[in-house]
Amino acid sequence: MPLENRLLAADAFWRDEQAESGMQHMEAVVSIARRLNFRAKSVQALPIDKRAKHLAHMQDVSDAVATRALIAYHFTAQKGLMAAFLDALGISHEDGLIKEESVPPPPREKLVAAIASVRGSFPAADVDLYVRTLATLDGETWAEAEAALAASE
Repeated sequence: MPLENRLLAADAFWRDEQAESGMQHMEAVVSIARRLNFRAKSVQALPIDKRAKHLAHMQDVSDAVATRALIAYHFTAQKGLMAAFLDALGISHEDGLIKEESVPPPPREKLVAAIASVRGSFPAADVDLYVRTLATLDGETWAEAEAALAASE
């Protein structure tokens, strides 16, 4: 992910209320504190833009923090892409958030067509990141995602 997008993801992470109530924020605070030789309380007192900058420059964030940052990033900076992709697949959603509890896995051909469709309106790197994020979050539903990305290049 380019640094500019990592900064957006880190900023979205710190503003994400779900991460705030979970352990991801505390985990990120502790990691930044260790990296800077600060106390955790000092890191918590930093403005969001400073915490975001530190988080964006870290190469070794945990899977939990990275996942929450990617989710927050997509819901703040990529709602249009998410909605367009789900529309192309015919999956019901509300501002990019899938409504159903479970969605049947889309066939590869349908994924390839949806990827091609949204790449016409959004940067390919953003589309690829979103599709890979879906596959990482729910490998069962999005099992064909990686093959569809490869087939659509």
